[in-house]
Amino acid sequence: MSKEGASKQCQDSGRELNKGVHLKRSLGYFDSVCFVIGSIVGAGIFVSPAGVLKYSQLNVGVALCIWAASGVLSMMCSLCYAELGSALPYTGGEYFHVNRGLGSLPAFIFIWTLTLFIRPASNAARALTFAEYVTKPFYSGCPVPDLLKKIIAIGILWVLGIINTMSVKISTWVQNIFTVLKMMALSLIVIAGLVLLGTDKGNSENFKDAFIGQVPNAVQIAESFYQGLYAFSGWNYLNYLAEEIKHPSKNIPHTVFTSITAVIVFYLLVNISYLTVLSPREIVSSAAVSVTWADRTIPTVAWIIPVSVAVSIFGSLNGGIFMLGRLNYAGSKEGHLPSIISMIHVQYLTPAPAMIVSIIIASIFVIPSDLLSLTNYFSFCFWLLIGLTTVSLIVLRYREPNLHRPYKVFLPIAYGVVAVTLFLVIAPIVQSPKVEYFYALLFMLSSLIVYFPFVYFKLRLPYFDKITCFLQLFLEVSPTNIYEDCKDQ
Repeated sequence: MSKEGASKQCQDSGRELNKGVHLKRSLGYFDSVCFVIGSIVGAGIFVSPAGVLKYSQLNVGVALCIWAASGVLSMMCSLCYAELGSALPYTGGEYFHVNRGLGSLPAFIFIWTLTLFIRPASNAARALTFAEYVTKPFYSGCPVPDLLKKIIAIGILWVLGIINTMSVKISTWVQNIFTVLKMMALSLIVIAGLVLLGTDKGNSENFKDAFIGQVPNAVQIAESFYQGLYAFSGWNYLNYLAEEIKHPSKNIPHTVFTSITAVIVFYLLVNISYLTVLSPREIVSSAAVSVTWADRTIPTVAWIIPVSVAVSIFGSLNGGIFMLGRLNYAGSKEGHLPSIISMIHVQYLTPAPAMIVSIIIASIFVIPSDLLSLTNYFSFCFWLLIGLTTVSLIVLRYREPNLHRPYKVFLPIAYGVVAVTLFLVIAPIVQSPKVEYFYALLFMLSSLIVYFPFVYFKLRLPYFDKITCFLQLFLEVSPTNIYEDCKDQ
């Protein structure tokens, strides 16, 4: 068949398949709250308390303040995102808003860094951690074989990838169930700790003169802050599914207030419970604080906590996979990724090609797991992107003053977020300059090699249209309709 014939066949098939093909607004308020909480609550709250206390110089009062400050910063950032999401409820989250506010080039650098490194590496790390906790009971006292962990990690990535590809409803159901289970586990820790605190005055020893002790310096506070913020990561996922939320103008702000507030309260109470049972030195020396707490508090059923950690990681991984598929989908719709990635499965109405691409990249990261150590040096990139998103909000306030904004954040909050993100970008490089930071920056700038020929000058590769057509027919996917009206449906 000639190139023209193949192109015509593909276009005709696309027209036939494209009838009513777009993402559906199927997520309600409860689904959205479960998605955010489920994405945030992963392994962080079970392991980060040790890091926060360590860099706080075992100062209990400072450590609890760091947890509260991490929650407040996450809330401030979420409120900025709530304005953008409710005003522009389209799939793509931060990427879409940076593209709208700052232009195509910053958005392309954004999506290049996120989709090729940060997000796939994060999902791979979660999958490996899940495999570690699942297999640990079968290797008591022995290290789990790396090969087994990698096989399980890749398997769970593909299981969740298939679920998210086949049905938004099923993936939402999985997220809701696992969010409820992990909150029940945190409730167990909170209630047990409060009961012990209220029944035995000796358990309050760690809270007496909480601020007496060595005061950490600025560098140590920054390190402690990073540990706390790690446990809150996932707060920014909501805007990636804005195009699928019912009544986004109301549900997005309400979801932010509910979910972030709930996480802050639970995280503070869980840390109080840990400190009720364990001393600061015991917490710092523990590889998994929650497991040590369970061995001391509920030894007969201590297995509940490792299982709960695995459940938490599973739910957080599901949210990460769901989000990354939407990011790839949005980037393709804007012309920054191959067009096949922006297509929707005609039966399942999910971004199947985008999901498949994200799972393949994450699986690659699992194989040479040494690559995951580099993710620590990309933390400044993550906060740089958050800062750019908040700058986009400020730019749009002045450039598009008539844009309908159902919710408007107090503008000084946005300026405060920009200032904090600037500090979090510069701090790790200044306090511990390493060549890996240069590699991370070089990776971001390498996007220019792709951007100018293929996006700016729209260079077309030979046979690329034929490959796209073949994949479209093979995967039974179709180009989507134009963006739906952002009015509530």
